[in-house]
Amino acid sequence: MSTKMSAACIFCKIIKGEIPCFKLFESDKTLAFLDINPLSKGHALVIPKHHGEKLTDIPDDQLGEILPVVKRLAAATGAKDWNLLQNNGKLAHQEVGHVHFHMIPKPNEKEGLGVGWPMQATDMDKLKALFEDIKGKM
Repeated sequence: MSTKMSAACIFCKIIKGEIPCFKLFESDKTLAFLDINPLSKGHALVIPKHHGEKLTDIPDDQLGEILPVVKRLAAATGAKDWNLLQNNGKLAHQEVGHVHFHMIPKPNEKEGLGVGWPMQATDMDKLKALFEDIKGKM
């Protein structure tokens, strides 16, 4: 495997088979397994085998299977409602320094991802300036 790994990373240890997991899918580039601290029944993680802390650290060719695998997992759990979550950095609630995507079934109000979205009022002029700045860098 020519994938970059980290000796200290818990997810890299899972990929190498040093730590067991409830493996749901595996290919040369991707691994999916059940979360051992689930927010709901069927909560799973999908990770690229290439080690990188943030999404911007992962080469594009290592990400192509992620969404198709998440889609298959959601279907396999039978979840009618679910969240796809991927955090980048400690301030954004990333607990493990290896890119990972959570597929979290939301079967009811109590299980799954919490409630709320901290929306802010929009200043349309500032939003337009931000749009122009970001679009210019794409």
